[in-house]
Amino acid sequence: MAAKTQPSSSSSSLVLIMSLFLLLLSLIVPSSVLSATLRSDIQALESIIRSVDPSSISPSSYLSTWDFSEDPCEGAGTFLGVMCSFPLENTTSRVIEIDLDDDGYDGFLSDEVGNLTELTVLSLNKNRFRGPVPETVFQLRKLTKLSLAENFFTGDISPEITRLKELKTIDLSKNSIAGEIPPRISALRSLTHLILSNNHLDGRIPALNGLWKLQVLELGNNHLYGMLPKLPPSLRTLSLCFNSLAGRISPLHRLKQLVSLDVSQNRFSGTVGHEILTFPEISRINVSFNQFISIEVIKVTGSRLRMLDAEGNHLQGHLPLNLATYENLKDINLRSNMFSGDIPRIYGKRLENSWRSLYLENNYLSGTLPEEFQKISKQIRGNLSNNCLQCPKNVQICQGTQKPKSQCTNAMLGSLE
Repeated sequence: MAAKTQPSSSSSSLVLIMSLFLLLLSLIVPSSVLSATLRSDIQALESIIRSVDPSSISPSSYLSTWDFSEDPCEGAGTFLGVMCSFPLENTTSRVIEIDLDDDGYDGFLSDEVGNLTELTVLSLNKNRFRGPVPETVFQLRKLTKLSLAENFFTGDISPEITRLKELKTIDLSKNSIAGEIPPRISALRSLTHLILSNNHLDGRIPALNGLWKLQVLELGNNHLYGMLPKLPPSLRTLSLCFNSLAGRISPLHRLKQLVSLDVSQNRFSGTVGHEILTFPEISRINVSFNQFISIEVIKVTGSRLRMLDAEGNHLQGHLPLNLATYENLKDINLRSNMFSGDIPRIYGKRLENSWRSLYLENNYLSGTLPEEFQKISKQIRGNLSNNCLQCPKNVQICQGTQKPKSQCTNAMLGSLE
């Protein structure tokens, strides 16, 4: 009987080495099947680009790189603006972000965007998307950022938006969105930025004090009316300009973290309280074109206020002397009010040293221009015209005519009554 042939030790070693190599290769290079993007995500991306006018997709744009002959999550240099998740074992890649460039894409947002159920960011800013925001967007429960600013979206803000509990940023500014702000928007407790300015929103602003993380609230250039609602004390930027809001602004006294405040072009009345001017971080205050009758300016130290604009109100009495104690103040606009009396000499000293602009025209200021104004050597921005001043024409800030004497006399008599 023939003897069995024993495998050589060199053959066994070769088999072992090959087996180890294949195992290592499988760990380093996952199979294309396991790492491919989920089919429904690919279909959603295909639908998104089909909803955009091809003639608006330039060769240098992000959408021009969407080549569906390659996998969206694997292609090198393709699918710009798309971010994917790294697949776990036995799972497929998922689209988690769509952040398009501002190339002027013209079209609609496809309903199939709602199938991207892992999406956390949807940003389509500065394009020409139009039509209503699809209801399917409000199925994207993991969305943290919804930014559709500077497009042509219409319709209203669906109450379904309150289902997106993870949202931190909503920016729908500069569109044509109408209707009311959803009353239950305070349910979005994670919100830090709510930007709805430059739309056609109307109605009252709902109570927003439940948004305890909110830092930026911009609702300007709409058709909102009524009084100020309850607002969260966490706010750092508040813009309500160009609406029809009315009443007192005393509810703002609680917003001690404000850095920038703009309530201009409304119908607010009463007093601009000293609490607002002395917020620890406040840098810019614009209360112009309202119906305020007084502004409280107390003496301060360490203020960060740089800009104060109170133009176009009914502010009366003497110019606030304590403005000179705001050491970081640069730009002051008090034009078109009813201030009277002399201009404080300290104003001239501040213009020479630290103030960059001072606009006091169209008031009822009187007397001789303090000599400090005549000694200013640097170039400044400002105007003292249309008052009742004795203002030398050779002084830069005195350019323009003064009120007729009769108008000044009538104003003085009226203030004495």
